[in-house]
Amino acid sequence: MENLTSNATEILLLVFLTITFLQSGIDKVLDWKGNLSWLTGHFAKSLFRGGVPALLGIITVLEMISGILCGVGIFQVAIDGEGTMGQYGAILSAITLLMLLLGQRVARDYDGARTIVVYLIPTVFLVYLMT
Repeated sequence: MENLTSNATEILLLVFLTITFLQSGIDKVLDWKGNLSWLTGHFAKSLFRGGVPALLGIITVLEMISGILCGVGIFQVAIDGEGTMGQYGAILSAITLLMLLLGQRVARDYDGARTIVVYLIPTVFLVYLMT
């Protein structure tokens, strides 16, 4: 119980990232065609237009790995106070968000980019806490 209370901030942020990335990754897997169709249109006038399927695959894998690492990190921190997996998950989550931010900026979707920053701020805070 002591690990839960002394690491509450880290655990809550890891839960946040687990939910965010697993839901997003699972959505992409379950609705691949819908996501691909929307993103193809979204990037139609950008330098990413020819690589949307590959980029969607990369982002999907990164989101799933990020979510899994953060999920494992929750239990690792809660059980033994050790946060290596959570730290890796937080770092990979930040990298994934930066990639998503780049995509939104390239597509000139500035509202979408602003939304990514809302997720990036607590993620970088978690990286700081776990380093």
